[in-house]
Amino acid sequence: MKINLLIVIAFLLHNNLFAQPFQIGHITINLIDTSRNNRNVPTEVYYPADVAGNNVPVTTANNDKFPVLSFGHGFVMTWDAYQNIWEAVVPEGYFIAFPKTETSLAPSHSEFGKDIAFIISELSALGQNKSSLFYHRIDSMNCVMGHSMGGGSAFLAAQFSPAVKTIATLAPAETNPSAIQAAASLHIPSLIFAGGNDCITPASAHQIPMYDSLQSSCKTFVSINGGSHCQMADNNFLCTFGEATCTPQPTITRADQHIVINRYLLPWLNYELKGDCLSGALFDSLITIDTSIIYTKTCVLCNTTSYIEDPPNFNIEVFPNPFHDKIYIQFNPSENGTGNLDLYLMNGCKIFSQGFSNVKANEKLKLDLDENLPTGTYLLKVTVAGQHGVKEIIKQ
Repeated sequence: MKINLLIVIAFLLHNNLFAQPFQIGHITINLIDTSRNNRNVPTEVYYPADVAGNNVPVTTANNDKFPVLSFGHGFVMTWDAYQNIWEAVVPEGYFIAFPKTETSLAPSHSEFGKDIAFIISELSALGQNKSSLFYHRIDSMNCVMGHSMGGGSAFLAAQFSPAVKTIATLAPAETNPSAIQAAASLHIPSLIFAGGNDCITPASAHQIPMYDSLQSSCKTFVSINGGSHCQMADNNFLCTFGEATCTPQPTITRADQHIVINRYLLPWLNYELKGDCLSGALFDSLITIDTSIIYTKTCVLCNTTSYIEDPPNFNIEVFPNPFHDKIYIQFNPSENGTGNLDLYLMNGCKIFSQGFSNVKANEKLKLDLDENLPTGTYLLKVTVAGQHGVKEIIKQ
């Protein structure tokens, strides 16, 4: 059997190898918290769609439910400074919501944390509402997120609500009440990013104490070498102005900092919220060899060796390996049938997925690959009849 990837790979190369399955839908909603004197929480929501646009339906490409991310903005910043975040996560199959509260010069961190937590519960409720655009499309898994003040407030949100499953923050800042003290009550999986050149919330006074206080059995701290506080987000005048008054200044570009964030945020979310073990294995593998970061962690998300080893009675051979423009795949599944091939970059991004059917034991699949596919190492995942195996393949 032959599968031709020439057109597909050429398309992926044209799109910088980041072809994504979903477009981005958007809706503005007003949520009312009756437990806080009918507090109004205006919220911007971005979600997977088949056609990009405002108020468009959630994707009908599948009937999946999608995890929810609730993201808090930084001090005197607004939700639209985080386009880099929603453009990264939504195409991968996530809802992300941004509360537009507490934008003044005297914000209430406590109320903002409650807003972040409230969004999690409200979107879950909308997922059960037949009149909602999100009916039956909201998964039970979720993550509170945020940048700077919003990151610190995410710790408060997780403390306020037992419904919060995970927390991921970008240069979180200490808050009042204390995010550091709130972290001491949390046992959920946690990911904290810091900028190595952050002169607004230096890691030693903010992110490291939060990390140390966390009671999570699985927590990770990633410091981006040369990264800054404001470059966690898109360009924002007020943040950039404030950052220009202190040192050290960033020594990497905003685009490079975003690449590093996505390199770890996406596979971490995919593992923690979707149970994707391959993503966890990639996270664990990349973090140990990446010279653009300094890290510390307390757990292994997914054992790389055990995952990549073929399961019993499911042996995979890929040859030639290394390859130039074609490879052959031969395997002996426990039964003939339908399967799938998935090709991943080593940063966890899936760049190709192709189904096949009526494959017989020991039949060879030939994959014609575009010779312009960049040299490097990839992971090829083969799934047949509920069994899977993964092989590293090297393009010369």
